[in-house]
Formats: sequence, C-alpha cells, structure tokens
Amino acid sequence: MSKSSQRTRITAQEALQFHAQGKPGKLEITPTKPLVTQRDLSLAYSPGVAVPVEAIAENPALAYDYTNKGNLVAVVSNGTAILGLGNLGALAAKPVMEGKGALFKRFADIDALDLLVDTEDVDAFINSVRYLGPSFGGINLEDIKAPDCFIIEERLKELLDIPVFHDDQHGTAIIAAAGLINALELTGRDIADCRLVVNGAGAAGIACLDLAAALGVRKENIILCDTKGVIYQGRKEGMNQWKSAYASKTTARTLADALVGADAFFGLSAKGAVTPEMVASMAEKPIIFAMANPDPEITPEEVAAVREDAIVATGRSDYPNQINNVLGFPFIFRGALDVQARTINDEMKIAAAHALAALAREDVPDVVMAAFLGRQPTFGPEYIIPAPFDPRLMTRVPPAVAQAAMESGVARRPIVDMESYVARLKGRLDPVSHWLQSIFDRVRAEPRRIVFAEGEDPAVIRAANSYFQLGLGTPILIGTDDLVRQRFREAGIRVRPEFEIIDTRRSPHTDEFVDYLYARLQRRGYLKRDCLRLATNERNVFASLLVAHGYADGMVSGVTRNWTSVYRDVRRVIDPQPDRRIIGVSLAICRGRGVIVADTSVHDMPTAEQLADIAIEAAGAARKLGMEPRVALLAYSTFGQPQSERSGQVREAVALLDAREVDFEFDGDMAADVALSADLLKLYPFCRLTGPANVLVMPAFHAASISTKMLKELGGATVIGPLLVGLDKSVQISTLGAKDSDIVNLAALAAYDFGG
Repeated sequence: MSKSSQRTRITAQEALQFHAQGKPGKLEITPTKPLVTQRDLSLAYSPGVAVPVEAIAENPALAYDYTNKGNLVAVVSNGTAILGLGNLGALAAKPVMEGKGALFKRFADIDALDLLVDTEDVDAFINSVRYLGPSFGGINLEDIKAPDCFIIEERLKELLDIPVFHDDQHGTAIIAAAGLINALELTGRDIADCRLVVNGAGAAGIACLDLAAALGVRKENIILCDTKGVIYQGRKEGMNQWKSAYASKTTARTLADALVGADAFFGLSAKGAVTPEMVASMAEKPIIFAMANPDPEITPEEVAAVREDAIVATGRSDYPNQINNVLGFPFIFRGALDVQARTINDEMKIAAAHALAALAREDVPDVVMAAFLGRQPTFGPEYIIPAPFDPRLMTRVPPAVAQAAMESGVARRPIVDMESYVARLKGRLDPVSHWLQSIFDRVRAEPRRIVFAEGEDPAVIRAANSYFQLGLGTPILIGTDDLVRQRFREAGIRVRPEFEIIDTRRSPHTDEFVDYLYARLQRRGYLKRDCLRLATNERNVFASLLVAHGYADGMVSGVTRNWTSVYRDVRRVIDPQPDRRIIGVSLAICRGRGVIVADTSVHDMPTAEQLADIAIEAAGAARKLGMEPRVALLAYSTFGQPQSERSGQVREAVALLDAREVDFEFDGDMAADVALSADLLKLYPFCRLTGPANVLVMPAFHAASISTKMLKELGGATVIGPLLVGLDKSVQISTLGAKDSDIVNLAALAAYDFGG
C-alpha cells in the first residue's frame, strides 16, 4: 500500500536533480551479449538472428530460452490514478513506472519496461496491452483508476497467457492478508469467525476482501464501507458490480455502526476516517490495519490511548507493522516467471501471504534487526509482517509462489529441484543494497556527528542535507559561514538549526589544535606557526582534528582534492589502530556479484608481510559487509606458472597466512580469471577456495587502482571506495568530483565506523 510511506523530507529541487543527474531517469537497457566484433554483430542480428526466429516460429515456448521474455515485465499505466495525485495523464506517470521497474530489479532481479498508454478508453487500453503481450513474461498494471482497473485486469487475464497483476489491488491485499494471518494467531481467533470491516471500496479495498474471503473469512462476517457509508443490500447510490458483491444484510449505515463489536478493520481510505471512539467500540483485542497513505485513518498513538490490547499496522515505515507492497510484487513475479506461469491465481497469492506470515514468525537475523532501530523484533503485536529489506524474502516467497503455480496447474516449466532453485535465488540478491541499507539502519539507531570538510561545495551541501534528512545524524560543514549559506540558497535548501557551520579561522579550538599538531609534527620539520597555518587554513587537517578530539564522530572529504592529498592531511593528525594496517578496499558490484579489491589506495608495492596483513584487513572488511571471505591473492601467474618476481612475494604471503592460522579461506598465487571462475577453479582441485573468490588481494597498488577503474568505466560495475580501513578514528575519502549520493554513502560508512 505504501508507495509514499517514507516520511523523509526532501525538497522539490532535490527530487528533480536526482532524476536529472547523469542519464535522465532511473533505468537503462544494457546488452547481455558481447557486441564487439563483426561476428558478434552477425550472431546478434542478421544473419544469425534468423535461427532463433525460425525456432520460435515453430515452437513459441522457445521464446523463453532464446529471448529475455522470461525475465521481462511490462509496468503499464494510463496515469489516471497516480499515487495520491489523481489523474495527471500517461506521461506524468512515467517517473512512477520507472521507479516501479527499479524496484523490480533491486529486489528480485527482474527487468521491467514501463509502457504508458495514453487513453482512458478501457477497450483501447486493453487492446494496446493485449497486442504487446508477446514481448513480456508478465504484465504489472499500475495507477489505473477504479472501476476501470477491474475491467482491464479481468479482460487481459482472459486474453493473455502470461501473468497480469494489478499491484494496487493485489499487492496490498497479499501483505494485509499476511498480517491478518499472524494477528488472528496472536489473538486466538478462527478466521471463519472473524468479523471484518473494510473502509474504502476502491481497487485495493475490493482486492483485500477478495483475498480475505479466499483465506476463509465468511462473507456474512464482512462489512464494506465507502465515502457514503455502509454498502448494504438494497443500496442504490454509488454502486457498481464489485461493491454489490459485498453488499451486507445489516442495519449498520455508518462506519461507526459497522465497527461496533468488529474483530478487524482494514482502512484503505483517508486520514482521520476512524476515531478513538470507534476503536473503543470494537471487540476485545482488535486488529486495526490503517493503511491510508501518507497518513493513516488513525495513528497507533491514538489507538493506544483507548485500547492497550490492539494490534495495529499502517502503510508508514516509521511505525511497526508496515503494509508495504514491495514485500510482495517483486517476489510474486519472480516465482511466477521462474515457472513460466500462465497467470497469478488465488492459490499463488495465498501461498505468498502464508510465506510472508511464516517468515515473520522466524527468528530475526542481525542484518534484519538493524532495520528496527535498536528494537528487538520478535513475533508479536509489533512484528507481524517482515521488514521490506529482509534478504530472506527472496528465498521464501518466490519458491512458495512457484510451488503453488505448479500445484494449481498454471506452470509451463515446473521446477524439479527446489533446493537448487533456492540457491539460484540467493545468487540473484543485490549484495551491496542489503548491506548499505543495514548500515543506514544501524546509524539511524545511533545517529552520529559527521564533518563534511568541503562545506562550500554544492554536492557536499546536498549530501549533508540528505545525511540529516535520512536521520543519520548531525552534519558539520567546514567553510566560510557566508559562503556556505549562499551555497545553500543557490541549491534551494534551507540551513536547518541543527546544522553546524565552522570557519577554521574563527574556531574556539585553535589553540588546543595547534598545540596538539605541534606535539606530533615538531620533529618532522614543522614550526609552531606551520601548525597554526595547517589548523586554520587546511580544512582536511581541521576536520581531522575535530574527530581526533572527539568533537565529531567521523569525517568525509575528497570531492575537491585528490585522494592522496586528503589522506596525507588526515595522517598528520590520526594514527593507525594498534596492531592494524591501514589499507584501502574497494567494493565492485557487477551484475549482482560483489567482490572486494585491496589494497586500492595505500601500499604501492607491498612486501609479502604487507600482503598478508592486507589479506587479513580485507577479510575483516568482507565480514563487515556480511560476506564470508574467500580470499584470492592475485598475480600474473597461477600456482607458480609462469614464474615471476611478484608471484614469489604472493606465495610467501600465503605461507605467512598459513603460519598465522587465520580463520578464513585463502589461496594464491592465482590469476584473476581463475579466482573468479568456478569452472577454471575446477582445473586446480588442490585449491583451498570452496568457490569463486569474493576478496581479491592485488600484488601492487597500481594493479588494484587500474583494475577497479577499468571495471567501472568499461565493465559498467558500481565501485564503492576506496574505503579506508585500519585508522584509529573514522574517516572516509571520496573520489575527486564524487556525486552527492556517493558522499552520503561514505558519510554513513564513517558514522558506522566501517574502517574500525
């Protein structure tokens, strides 16, 4: 239900800039086959493409083998009901549809293409989608007004042999059903006896009733209300066939009447529709799902004021039990696509609801616990629905949906080995997104003061503002006060009272900082006046001093100066942790696969001992990312062939790791292709790695730096870093010219103390 559930405050300018920066929009199309040589082009297009064309013409099912049909969903809208904004037209819906496509990719590795049908004529809309249907493995309908959405979905399901799913209806219904299953268990109710009141007779409200009835709620126990009151048998005003199906035989005429003695309430209507008096009139241990967005029909605080025994869910992320569609549609389509289902039927929806309910009853791992901001989530009144960023969703919901599709006879390609299927689903998870979300959640639980050393730079200002708005803590901006405030005005961002702006030349800490610097640097050729100049003129030095003296929890810099210069300034002030080696690690993510590369910033030509230390530090960084390290020490050679000087250093480092008896997998020397390929590793059965490496220790700094930059520019990889590891205080340094989103990520990592 919650497309706009996040309460993070953003300005209009920030939203527009986010969508406009780089390539406009949120999605792009990338080829999956090499298109480099003439032969590649001949295979991809004419004449080679004729062969799969003829094969598909003879057997249409082969389209799933030779094209992207099996992993492609169309997100279709005519813009007649965009979010809570109303009918703004097809083109205005495009940002929402692109966003939906991004969520499909982010959560379930499904490719999505937005289709905007510029008509309000139902038949024309149906025909448009119908004739485009062969391109896709599924159709996700979105933001279409009622009752048109009912007609469109029903007709398209009849006309097409692929899943057609209106998420505004069924997504909300499935998540609400999962919550209802668990709420009924906690309150000791039988679903057949549950008296359910639904306020809101639009797409989502009707779908919630349909699924509740399919789960076992009896129709005689259901009362549906709309803006005109109870939908009762014989009512004429504002009726249609979908409302009539739930017309009750009752004397109740208002929502207040209907809620007297009710066991459960589903709100899909508007803010304030339910009063505390109505809640007080409900049955013992009432179940209240107030799902209106952005503000619920009644808040949990208002419910708690009159009922201590209630179970409450909303569409909001800042309350327990969020009814969030992202728990459903990516994973439901994933399961449906993977068995090439002809439709998404009630059996599959019910299976998804039960899978979600069951997941909420399991013990919660640490990676999920971080999302609850310090609370210990255990199955109970405040935890009846899983968190949206629970990585276990990918391995629970799609298998349940796929199994239901097979058992109900709508699967074209049944899954034979479900255990292997679950393993493949794990491989589809985006490794960095879950990790970053976990970091953000942990920092929100304990917000930190972070210094943004380049406080006059526009990208840094946007990042500092985002850092605050995301609830991560307080930004401290270094710069001339007037100039910083001018940059805020130019960016259209308000300088909030919580922000701190510090001019290095007017700091009350100058004497303290100069004495500290002079004590550290006097034997390195620095006079006291040199230290005064550093403390008052060099912003990276000043920011480091703030952190070193505990006036801030961490710092981020590097947008306007090269990495080495910033690192040199930081090291004038901050030392390594005892018995630690400072290194830089970069996280490279390509096609959903993440590897750590080290050392990408500090050691130029590391010795064998330094390589061993780098391997240990990089393995520790991997564990902070939730990865179990498999460390490959790379070289030009693979296990001694061909011989080279650097390979000898690598083999010596492996021997040192053996002697230290480290607690992670490692091996070397080996070439990068061997380390990363399961097939090539099979050629070396003696290799200690149980699978492809996820930590790559480079033989030299230049190899690490060159390879990560090439991955980013030529391979389309996302590269985060270099991230500093091993300093005594928390510091992260961005790349020159970094974007505001990258700076925010580094600030969060500094707040989390990733390098500690």
